[in-house]
Formats: sequence, structure tokens, C-alpha cells
Amino acid sequence: MADIGELTRLIEPEVKSLGYELVRVAMIGGTSDPTLQIMAERPDTRQLGLDDCETISRRVSEMLDGLESEGRDPIEGSYRLEVSSPGIDRPLTRLKDYDDWCGHDARVALTEPMAGRKQFSGTIRGTGIGGVVHILGKDGKDYSVPFASIASAKLLLTDDLINATNPLSTEGADLIKTEG
Repeated sequence: MADIGELTRLIEPEVKSLGYELVRVAMIGGTSDPTLQIMAERPDTRQLGLDDCETISRRVSEMLDGLESEGRDPIEGSYRLEVSSPGIDRPLTRLKDYDDWCGHDARVALTEPMAGRKQFSGTIRGTGIGGVVHILGKDGKDYSVPFASIASAKLLLTDDLINATNPLSTEGADLIKTEG
């Protein structure tokens, strides 16, 4: 399996050079359908259009093809490349995400239990000194979770989140072909 940390170190400068922010790099689909998934966003809108996905895909594909031709392919075997926006109920992968989405609801899974729990759902209250994420749990209790202890987290789809998110332009949506 590919080293996600190494892939992130390779991909992030390419994405940043194009003016985007990298949100997440992951290998999904297991051995039957390995897919390199890249989530990115425009820093000003936190969104990504189809043209943006194409631009990032081409740049990353060229970089990975170049490494392969040098005999330094970071991913064994064949795989698909998928570039997308993180979406409205996005993963929270960076410490800054917890300040950016302060006031919104999230589900946070921990690497090890804390206060007898491995998962918290509640309202993000921002971050504190030393990389601590503050969450007001659904149980009404305040939790301070070290960012390093978070295995995964994502925003929960709520009316407040929908209202706070500027929708992408639907221009060109009628040109999208679907199977069916």
C-alpha cells in the first residue's frame, strides 16, 4: 500500500503551486479498486469546480508519471486518480479547519478512548493552545481533544451548514453526462 504521508508531501506543493489548498490525500477502494483520492479547495471559496479538478488532476498525474518513469513510483500497481471538492459535509483534516468551521456540528473519532468514548458529536468551539480542539458535546459537556488524538472528523449536514455554505455555480450542470 502507498505511504499516504509521502504522497501528501509530493502532492501538496503541486496543488499549492496552482493556487489551491490540499484538504486530504487518501487511498480508497482497497485492492480491488485502488483509487488515489485528492480533495482540494480554493482558499477564497472553499470550493472546487470541474475545471479546477481537471487542472489539479493533470498536474498531479504528470508529476506521478514523471516519478514512475524515473523508477520512483510512490504507488505500486495500477490505480485511479480522483480529484474532488471536500463537499459540504467535508472531512476536517487540518487544525485550521476547526477554527474555520467553528459553530458548526461535527463528528470526531479518536485514535484512543477519552472520557470513556472514542467518538464525539457536537458543536465545534475552535482550537486552543497546543493544538487542542474544543467541542461542545451533544450531552452539553465541553471537551478538549488534542488534535493529534483525532483519527477522523467530518462536518455534519445541518440547515446551518447549508445556509453558511455558498453554493457552487450550476453553470454547465446541464452538460454533465450521467450513465443510465
